Amino acid sequence: MIDPYIEAVELRDLILKKELRPREVAEFFLARIERLNPRLGAFMTVAADRALADADRLERVAAQERSAMPLFGVVYSLKDLTWTKGIRTTLGSKNFENFVPRADNEYAARIAAAGGILLGKTTTPEFGGRPTTEGGLCPPARNPWNTEFTAGGSSGGAAAAVAAGLGPVAEGSDGGGSIRLPASCCGLVGIKPSRGRVSNAPVMGEGWGGFATNGPLARSVRDAALLLDVMAGPAVGDPYWAPPPECSFVAAADRRPKGLRLAAIDRSSIAAVDAEVQAAFESGCETMRAMGHAIEPIDLDPAAKLLDVARKLICAGISAVPLRDPAAVDPVVRSFWERGRAMSAADYIATLSKMHNLSREIVAALTPFDALVTPTLTRPPLKLGAMFADPERYSDDLFGWIPFTFPFNATGQPAISLPVGFSRAGLPIGFQIVGRPADETGLIALAAAFEEARPWRAARPPLD
Repeated sequence: MIDPYIEAVELRDLILKKELRPREVAEFFLARIERLNPRLGAFMTVAADRALADADRLERVAAQERSAMPLFGVVYSLKDLTWTKGIRTTLGSKNFENFVPRADNEYAARIAAAGGILLGKTTTPEFGGRPTTEGGLCPPARNPWNTEFTAGGSSGGAAAAVAAGLGPVAEGSDGGGSIRLPASCCGLVGIKPSRGRVSNAPVMGEGWGGFATNGPLARSVRDAALLLDVMAGPAVGDPYWAPPPECSFVAAADRRPKGLRLAAIDRSSIAAVDAEVQAAFESGCETMRAMGHAIEPIDLDPAAKLLDVARKLICAGISAVPLRDPAAVDPVVRSFWERGRAMSAADYIATLSKMHNLSREIVAALTPFDALVTPTLTRPPLKLGAMFADPERYSDDLFGWIPFTFPFNATGQPAISLPVGFSRAGLPIGFQIVGRPADETGLIALAAAFEEARPWRAARPPLD
């Protein structure tokens, strides 16, 4: 019997030792998806035929080739914003309900080439435009810890899948917090890589003015690092290239940094922080101090600095999607699409320049520190349908939940959300660490040490 919450690194080792077969693994997780997905809304499209074909192909791979594949036999999912050759990719929209791409995203091709077994496409709000996974073509993504609550968004289906044991790793995308937010809601590790670390080829250029990128969701730092190792790297012609890391991200997870100087931000003028989130954050800071790190609160409000440019650039990014029928779009996402369509080219360029200039100021203010710690969100997970339904209030509601995540999409710094505790309602709360520019290795090392000090692996949602 396979443990549905097995880590990817363990799963691969068992397959390489021939204690498990790729076909056996694929069949086990497909059966679990069939049983649990109707309750969770994690998968939009289950690619059973592809998964079994991947597994059968891997069973024919020569022994010397298997060990060179970092994800050999590991099952995974792709978000339904990710182009996947030959598999329906809806973008969560009725406008793309039957769209089947003719090419893979670069990182999707890399995961497949690394020996992964694709289980399917996970649910997303339309065009990734909501912080909860609801309102578009996809079914709502429900939180495995309590299905009345959101799994978050826009990578809500990916987070629900990993948290529910429907595969150890998943790809997500993050244009303002959309990996870290659902990681926080579902008790997972979610990494937003540095700008330029993961290629957008061949589908997008810079992606929402450089706000958007793709990265891993997993139950452990090591698994997230493993998937990021596979996804990372530029493609020829990319507008941004992150410098190569000093070591693999998996190797960084074995490091234990000592005596770091950490900045802390736990408030923003945009929105108040819930008392339970505040208490969880302070508990996480105490753990960091017990690990030997110094924490210094700093007077910096990056969300307030960047709010105006974030609103404009995210609207512009969503408006770049060509639509046959705008009236069929989720009204709250359509409001962003319409605002973006009304923006002039001159305003867009001026806003992009303002973003980069403000980001320079924020990065400069953080330069004396090895990393920054914040709450991931201002509040614990919300009930499905509780917010984000009114187009007039949508923007304020959105940024009021994510003032600690979206600024680092603007600065391009790597950031990670880790589980730090539970609310009184039994729902996970996240703790965010933001690294120096392009320093995923340092970020992962610190996160792995924090995870070791506050182990989470035994925590499982009440599903089985």
